[in-house]
Amino acid sequence: MALEMKVPSPGESISEVEIAEWLVKDGDYVEKDQAVAEVDSDKATLELPAEASGIITFKAQEGDVVQVGDVVCLIDTEAEKPSGGDDKKEKSKSKDSSKSSSEDKKEAPKKEETPASKETKEETSSSKKTYATGTPSPAAKKTLDEKGIDSKEVKGTGRDGRITKEDAVNAEAKISMGSPGVGKRSETRSKMSMLRRKVAERLVSVKNETAMLTTFNEVNMQPIFDLRTQYKEKFKETHGVSLGFMSFFTLAVVRALDKFPSVNSMVDGKEMITYDYKDISVAVSGPKGLMVPVMRNVENLGFRGVEQEVKRLATRARDGKITVDEMTGGTFTISNGGVFGSMLSTPIINPPQSGILGMHNIVERPVAIDGNVEIRPIMYVALSYDHRIIDGRESVGFLVAIKEALEDPKELLMNGNVEKALEL
Repeated sequence: MALEMKVPSPGESISEVEIAEWLVKDGDYVEKDQAVAEVDSDKATLELPAEASGIITFKAQEGDVVQVGDVVCLIDTEAEKPSGGDDKKEKSKSKDSSKSSSEDKKEAPKKEETPASKETKEETSSSKKTYATGTPSPAAKKTLDEKGIDSKEVKGTGRDGRITKEDAVNAEAKISMGSPGVGKRSETRSKMSMLRRKVAERLVSVKNETAMLTTFNEVNMQPIFDLRTQYKEKFKETHGVSLGFMSFFTLAVVRALDKFPSVNSMVDGKEMITYDYKDISVAVSGPKGLMVPVMRNVENLGFRGVEQEVKRLATRARDGKITVDEMTGGTFTISNGGVFGSMLSTPIINPPQSGILGMHNIVERPVAIDGNVEIRPIMYVALSYDHRIIDGRESVGFLVAIKEALEDPKELLMNGNVEKALEL
């Protein structure tokens, strides 16, 4: 009996997926619940487990885009699991020997080629070789000439590799790289994953459909450095996670969102939706590209809760185990480009949200403190926001509120009691 394996629905609003990679070979024996393929949706990469044990037959290839509910493979559940060993090898060897002997008997004597037949064959081969180089049809040649494209740059799909008019219409001119220099000048083309293509579309749509602006500020990170130096070992011993910068920034964002609720809002047609909860998205670089898992109801979390949740989501994203549900929603985003060494950037809003905070690297800089020049660890921070619903006063005030909380975390984020806030 052949079991049809269909593409399951990865989540709401997702109607198609792309076969990113088959994890087994066509004709392999697979066990039930064994991961047989990775599929890309526009939100995440998911594994496709075998629904039964048996011999698998592919019905879709890597790179194919298939609809949810389509059959991607068959599993012959009546097939026996192959067993290895010398007996099997001997049987296979005997079978091959028998087959070879039978073929020898059936093989007819070769007919001697005459000079005329050789000449004809050479002419035919020569003719095929000409087309294989990409000879365009008259209509294709005209189209290529109009577009200024050399026929050598177009791969023909017609008979014997001939360039058809359709090939010419679909051809794009190769970008000029100037006069070639010495050395290797190879190039590689690879198909973008569905996730990467969707991210690209969304980023372009944000630039085109929102009134995005960015405001900047700088933060003296010395108070946080001092707290982490004093408590990070005890915090890790107690909770099993490190006391990082993300918990300070996340709780500073929660405080600022309380003061400026319009930043925790979204545009929906002619209406503005303001949320009374804080679902914070955290940008994470995964093997398949940028992922943005969501921490839910962060207003109810403390330092321990935030650090544990950040670690959990980041690990799942990097291992490719993140689910669509864990990446759906979010009312505000934090992106930490500082881990890659970024000094300053203008982060792009994560739609349909209206604000994103960009963190950057921490560098010792000379600053004026009480009339004296001193060296302090400084981080530049950036807030990109949708000017359609967030005014300049609110955006600047929001970023200043974050700066205030980070420069006085003991009072503004811990209510004056560090050990209680860190649950030590």
